[in-house]
Amino acid sequence: MHVPDGFINAPVSAAAGLVAAGAVAVSLRGARREQGGTSRSSAAEIGGERTAPLAGLVAAFIFAVQMLNFPVAAGTSGHLLGGALAAILVGPCTGVLCVSVVLLMQGVLFADGGLTALGVNISDMAIVTTVVAYLVFRGLVKVLPKKRRSITVASFVAALLSVPAAAVAFTLIYAIGGTTDVSIGKVATAMVGVHVLIGIGEAVITALTVGAVIAVRPDLVYGARGLTRPLKLRVGGELVDAPAAEPVAVAARSTRKVWIAGIVTSLVLAGFVSFYASANPDGLEKVARDKGIDKKEEEHANADSPLADYGVKDITDARLSGGLAGVIGVGVTVVAGSAVFWALRRRRTNDASPAAVPETEKA
Repeated sequence: MHVPDGFINAPVSAAAGLVAAGAVAVSLRGARREQGGTSRSSAAEIGGERTAPLAGLVAAFIFAVQMLNFPVAAGTSGHLLGGALAAILVGPCTGVLCVSVVLLMQGVLFADGGLTALGVNISDMAIVTTVVAYLVFRGLVKVLPKKRRSITVASFVAALLSVPAAAVAFTLIYAIGGTTDVSIGKVATAMVGVHVLIGIGEAVITALTVGAVIAVRPDLVYGARGLTRPLKLRVGGELVDAPAAEPVAVAARSTRKVWIAGIVTSLVLAGFVSFYASANPDGLEKVARDKGIDKKEEEHANADSPLADYGVKDITDARLSGGLAGVIGVGVTVVAGSAVFWALRRRRTNDASPAAVPETEKA
């Protein structure tokens, strides 16, 4: 669903850019809280220490899986958007940042998604998907039994609904700032219809990934915090909640094995499996061709990039070129994402450090 240059006019693209910039700024502050930096809860502090290092990895994994277009209908394909997956694994604000990093890397290095449309893409693919998915997810978690299976089920439904929500958001943006005169009703029907099908694929990928992480390390899943039931004691023949114990700081279990497994999986998906991805146009591309909203599409400013179209320039072997581009993309994304979240953690640590007390006050 990467919107290219020329689909949306300049004023609306600029407005979307401001919305995206504001949302990223808010998410930077919120991500510190999700990683335990401003929470009063020791459980949140410990959970943050465990999930924070995974944020860059989540961004790299989303980049890799987005290369795997899967067929959804005759002549149409789809790919993961990733907002639901990121929000559930590392938190909604951190999730917005993860997807935004992916979109930035794709636009700048791979000429995927217009540079003038970057604000539109972040608003649609990072903000809308993440917010919608996490609201649905939290609502379901509150009413479902407190079990690991419930987290997986809620992840499936949240991811499924987030994709058509993004399709509706794009249609609204196009209705305001589209560059061609087309029937918005027909565009909306086509966009929602195909993206419901894509949403099924998104839901399967999200639920499988979340379920796999929960099976081995539930402490690393942001959406699974508070999953454990309170301890019950039998008093006078009745079960009552045990008194809450004083929070005890414990050392976080190492995330090294999860990191290694995640990186290896991402590299394999982007470097090898991506060669077998569907070559059909994705949902937005197909609708754009069928409904004529691509008539004023502009060539990407970075069309001559050495990595444009997910291939390495001057390497003629398609398999090698695409695989190498995918590996480079995973590497660049994990470095960029990790740098952002490392800076957040450093800022969080500095803010948490006790301020020096002036000598005059000590006296």
